[in-house]
Amino acid sequence: CKAGMNAQSRGRYAEALQNYYEALQVEEDPYDRSYTLYNIGLIYGNTGKYTQALEFYHQALSLNSNLPQALNNIAVIYHSQALRAQNLEENDYSQLAKELFDKAAEYWAQALKLAPDNYPGARNWLKVTGRLNEGA
Repeated sequence: CKAGMNAQSRGRYAEALQNYYEALQVEEDPYDRSYTLYNIGLIYGNTGKYTQALEFYHQALSLNSNLPQALNNIAVIYHSQALRAQNLEENDYSQLAKELFDKAAEYWAQALKLAPDNYPGARNWLKVTGRLNEGA
């Protein structure tokens, strides 16, 4: 949806979302729908609405499993949530941080399988933290 991408690139997120939601009403092709859903996820992520962003990234992946950028963005959200949880010093939060870091690792590993050269920072983090599977 060109109107949505145009508005999104100008930072007019409400207009872009309206265009994307309208496109979803008429677009039947799963491949095209996956990119529209991905773009909606991007907007929610950029505006700090991470729960909605995750929901739309997962919807996009359900239609198109070859979206390493969606896998990467999911990992980035989990990683940033883990860092926030790690900064809270209670035991419950350190366990939550570990679980969130593990989730980030899982999604980054999937992204790297699809696009081995695209996420060097993620690959390095996986390596440094001992989460890199040799094959990824």
